[in-house]
Amino acid sequence: MSDSTQYLSQDKYQALRSELRELRSVQIPSIAKRIDEARQMGDLSENAEYHAAREEMSWAQSRAKEIEHILDNAEMIAHDGNQQTVGIGSSVVVKAGKTDREFTIVGAQEADPIAGKISNESPLGQAFLGKKKGDRVEVRVPAGTQVYEILEIK
Repeated sequence: MSDSTQYLSQDKYQALRSELRELRSVQIPSIAKRIDEARQMGDLSENAEYHAAREEMSWAQSRAKEIEHILDNAEMIAHDGNQQTVGIGSSVVVKAGKTDREFTIVGAQEADPIAGKISNESPLGQAFLGKKKGDRVEVRVPAGTQVYEILEIK
């Protein structure tokens, strides 16, 4: 596992492939056409459409390269549903203080803390990895140290 490994669910992998296809087959050719049309209007130094299209092209090409890098370094999250320890793809029910919370450990590309999806690279995600049901996990957060008890691994 290299430092650039990207953990992705099958859904996220497919969404990125679709976005890359859209960039390559629709957006980039469309922007190229706009640049060519703007170029034909003459003086490029004061042609706002030309400069806007060039910026958009730069963004689209950068995003395509970023997606290619992610897909080239992707490792699919395999969740077998019968886990004894917390891993990437696991859902973990924990008790924190008096409340129970559920987190799903995902790759950094899919992290959405508000939806309970935490990155395997986050302090909380790292603390849960490899733990078992019944384990107590201490995580240092800005407000101090938080203690979680693992109630269930799904």
